[in-house]
Amino acid sequence: MNSEILDDAGKLILRVGFGVLFLMHGINKVMNYPGSLEWISTRLVEIGLPAEVAYGVFIGEVLAPILIIIGWHARIGALLTAITMAFAFHLAHSHEFLELTQHGGWQLELQGMFLLASIAIALSGPGRISLNGR
Repeated sequence: MNSEILDDAGKLILRVGFGVLFLMHGINKVMNYPGSLEWISTRLVEIGLPAEVAYGVFIGEVLAPILIIIGWHARIGALLTAITMAFAFHLAHSHEFLELTQHGGWQLELQGMFLLASIAIALSGPGRISLNGR
């Protein structure tokens, strides 16, 4: 089989798998945790940023994964999800950065996988099986 076809298929699987999981996380937060936006804005103010930056959660956790899934400006979407994860690490998970689970895994393995997959998509691009190709 042609290696370009396999490469594009791999990018498609990564994009869609990551995008759907990240989007589900974002929709769940927006729909079921109305206080989360207030919590995020409070934490942002504590570190010297405007509270309005909290609305970036809609961009980073809903719009950006959609861009990634459909492969339309997927690199930009991936950059936005990577920034979102950097904020999540700092605002919500910094106390867990060096912790392990009871089974010996990293406490932030889900967040770490989201960040690394975002970076991989931003670097590799969406592949040819996407709305705007490579």
